[in-house]
Amino acid sequence: MRDIGVDVSTPEGEWDGSDNCPFFGSLRVRGQIIECTVSSLGMTDSIVVERETSRYMKKYERYEKRTRRYAAHLPTCIGGVSRGDKVRIMECRPLSKTVKFCVIEKEASE
Repeated sequence: MRDIGVDVSTPEGEWDGSDNCPFFGSLRVRGQIIECTVSSLGMTDSIVVERETSRYMKKYERYEKRTRRYAAHLPTCIGGVSRGDKVRIMECRPLSKTVKFCVIEKEASE
């Protein structure tokens, strides 16, 4: 296992030998780290995550809720995620047309 430069917990799953893994392969991660919730697991080796933010609307003096969705690569060494789990993703090189993030950690559930 190699050091990815971020303080994250060690993944406990098995590695399948692909290069698109930041811990065991050659995928480099950089840029922003985002904490979000898993919303879809439909793709092979990829997931869709959502991040909710609130924004103040000055005209109406209210807050509105905004949701941003990201497609992220899910390495096999992390695995075992389901809808509603909290994960941390980090920016990487483009892996496909929409996938530009990689899951680096699954948050410990309570």
